[in-house]
Amino acid sequence: MSEFRVKAISKLHAEFSVPGDKSMSHRAAIFGGLSNGVCTVRNFLPSEDCVNTLNAMKALGARYEVLDELPGYGPVNLRIHGQSMKLSQPAAPIDCGNAGTGMRLLAGLLAGQSFSTELFGDASLSSRPMGRITVPLGQMGANIETRGEKPGCAPLFIHPAKLNPITYDMPMASAQVKSAVLLAGMFAEGKTTVIQPAETRDHTERMLASFRVNTNREGNAISIVGGQVPESCDFTVPGDISSAAFWLVAAAALPGSRLLIKDVGLNPTRTAILKVLSRMGAHMTEIEHSSEGEPIGNIEIHGAALTGTTIFIEEVPNLIDEIPVIAVAAALAQGKTIIRNAKELRVKETDRITTVVNGLRAMGADVEEFEDGMEIAGGKPLHAATIDSCGDHRIAMAFAIAGLFAEGETVIKNTECVNTSYPGFSHHLDAILHERSQAADFTLPTLAIA
Repeated sequence: MSEFRVKAISKLHAEFSVPGDKSMSHRAAIFGGLSNGVCTVRNFLPSEDCVNTLNAMKALGARYEVLDELPGYGPVNLRIHGQSMKLSQPAAPIDCGNAGTGMRLLAGLLAGQSFSTELFGDASLSSRPMGRITVPLGQMGANIETRGEKPGCAPLFIHPAKLNPITYDMPMASAQVKSAVLLAGMFAEGKTTVIQPAETRDHTERMLASFRVNTNREGNAISIVGGQVPESCDFTVPGDISSAAFWLVAAAALPGSRLLIKDVGLNPTRTAILKVLSRMGAHMTEIEHSSEGEPIGNIEIHGAALTGTTIFIEEVPNLIDEIPVIAVAAALAQGKTIIRNAKELRVKETDRITTVVNGLRAMGADVEEFEDGMEIAGGKPLHAATIDSCGDHRIAMAFAIAGLFAEGETVIKNTECVNTSYPGFSHHLDAILHERSQAADFTLPTLAIA
């Protein structure tokens, strides 16, 4: 069982890159496998979740070659041979591991195939609700059984079906649900439309455009016409701002710090964390240097004394992954921070509301728990504690950041889960704990592609 042992730091002056974006790596594997030719994907996230999705596409007939890999983790640069939307029946059930994104998107992809497929995952994934995708896919004509111990949960048994286009008004904002329905719509005859109640991550729409698949947006309604074949293209995955968020909070909360995160994704549906930290008093500069497809750039942040804030309801869908570490920032800030309308946190890898509240209380923070969030009265000194991540990667990393500000040695248990999204986190943590002037990059030389 691995663990992090963390002590307080006195400075943070660093420049580094974070691994490739998790959401985009899932989608690059899927759309590359559906395309009509050969795609080169650079800076793929070699995490367990994304490699599971890549191997799922391989099981469905999409061959890939590893051009460069991170030893002990997996491919960073790869070449995918697409199947022109013609997938093959897998020889065995497909293991999605811990990847909710992978399972939900693959379910949309497989809902309209002429063969049966089983999708399964680990205990955590098997406890997460799948009804949010099986309902709209069922309205399209999909035949999906949920055979989990909990009603509406994986494993998913997907039977052959012919899909019809629908207009689906989502009851809750979810990029995964939107993406699953749009993927299914690619295999339906006619126009499928998804209406979202609030703006969600738009990586699927942007990537579809990169692969020359036409979508149409009117307000919060996104439509796709079935039968289009993605055109092969090369794609560079930007650094994951959700991974960068942990270090951004650490730098923001430490007066006198300076941190430069390089080549990170600056998609406006993902940068709410920057707005929140700015409201709390952090000094930040964003420098975008590429805007084709996904905007990519550098973020420089200087630490300052933080003050509490209120998370707005419209920010929650695009902040959902960052809320655990925002709660840590709130505990380090002066004044009150209110996080509400985030009940979705209760059905992540853990019940992240209770897990965050309990962890912060164990470290001495003043926190009140609500059904849909929490209120944090910041400013109380944190002290070391032993925190069990409960197998949740974002909990493990968030409390590693809290430990950087706590008196004594904080121990975070069960940290193997961090590899599902951020292989190399411990490398950066070690560099910052030893107060090196510059943390080593999480990068490998890019091979020349003929």
